[in-house]
Amino acid sequence: MTTEPTPLLDSRTLDRRTARELPPGPSWPMAVQTAVFAVRRAQWFPRLRDRYGDVFTVRLIPGGRVVVVLSRPEHIRTVFGASAEVLHTGEGNTIMAAVMGANSPLVLDEDDHLRVRRQLMPAFHGQALHGYQSLVAELSEATAANVPVGRPFRMHDRMRALTLEVILQVVFGVTDENRLARLRPLVSAVVQVNPLIMLAAFYPRLMRYPPWRRYRRIQRDVDAILYDEIAARRRRSDLADRADVLSQLLQAGTWTDVELRDQLVTLLLAGHETTATALAWAFHELARRPSVLRRAQDAADADHDAYLEAVAKEALRLHPVIYQVGRRSTEPFDVAGYRLPRGTTLMPAIGLVHADPALYPDPQQFRPERFLGDDPVPASNWIPFGGGTRRCLGAGFSLMEATEVLRALLRRYDVRARRPEPEPAHLRNVTLVPGRGCDIVLRPRS
Repeated sequence: MTTEPTPLLDSRTLDRRTARELPPGPSWPMAVQTAVFAVRRAQWFPRLRDRYGDVFTVRLIPGGRVVVVLSRPEHIRTVFGASAEVLHTGEGNTIMAAVMGANSPLVLDEDDHLRVRRQLMPAFHGQALHGYQSLVAELSEATAANVPVGRPFRMHDRMRALTLEVILQVVFGVTDENRLARLRPLVSAVVQVNPLIMLAAFYPRLMRYPPWRRYRRIQRDVDAILYDEIAARRRRSDLADRADVLSQLLQAGTWTDVELRDQLVTLLLAGHETTATALAWAFHELARRPSVLRRAQDAADADHDAYLEAVAKEALRLHPVIYQVGRRSTEPFDVAGYRLPRGTTLMPAIGLVHADPALYPDPQQFRPERFLGDDPVPASNWIPFGGGTRRCLGAGFSLMEATEVLRALLRRYDVRARRPEPEPAHLRNVTLVPGRGCDIVLRPRS
């Protein structure tokens, strides 16, 4: 079922009475608010919360759309728990369709989204995750054996290369070296998509011009290999014995080739940069905290997966890779004491929740122990993967991958920062990455 787009609540549809009933917010011009949001949201939102409270309104391009930002877990639970018919996510992600495809779960809503999600779920739960683990561990060990030692390097770049290899071999299931050699540069170019490319979702004619035309050529080359791989996989009789996501998807659902292609590209774009960045932030923190590093190394030696996973979780808390998510209301919606009109964009601010001292004592400290023991962090207070029916299906895969990477590297190396001061967060596309790429030095453990 295809749903009709919901009109945005913006400067064209917002009347004065409705404007007075919205949560308070800055009166800056829309263009200024959009510019600050685009480059400084992690610094701007905390200041807005301090001034206006836990719920506030900003106005953003296009059209001065009304965005209500939420920062309290109970309010965000209301949003995440709302019906898929009442709050849409896919409508706000339409710009991604030019890259991910029209069948991506990120651009679908209601029944279409639930149908695709239901078919994806078996490939990312339970026994399926266990089946991927050995290959992820093997790739992590190969990276650990080949990182620079004794000289500074950017760990974020190494993590991006590793997570790309995981996508190619564990998700796509490509292991032939000749095919991998062809795919690596092409897929790398797809991953490094400039946000301007995504404008083609709204203006298809842009595909006639560079750089859109060049990007489309790269897409076609990647698609040709993916469709060839899909066709070859469909002919195999041993899918149940294969430990890759594509084979699991073929067993778990009824897909067209185009639908499968869109799922694979979505997994590539959603699962590559985010996991690599989370790992870079984890090493950034370990490099500056010798006592935490020693405990993490002990955990790696003892296969104490719970502690290694807690390191990854605390890195995602302190440095949320995605600072906020969005929903669009298809009818009036009640939250935080406000009745918000149809078309309002609701924006749960992950970064504000994770930095709240009422939820996390000494929130700027890196303490993996928060996620261990008899009183761990409540699930509603830790939301780097979103929540509800839109929670990232790859969350378990990402944490498993992070655990294996931490184990492989921490068993071998001590980690030190090139500079003692923390690296600032830098916004790249939609992710907040270490400003100097996690500039560290590895030395063999004594």
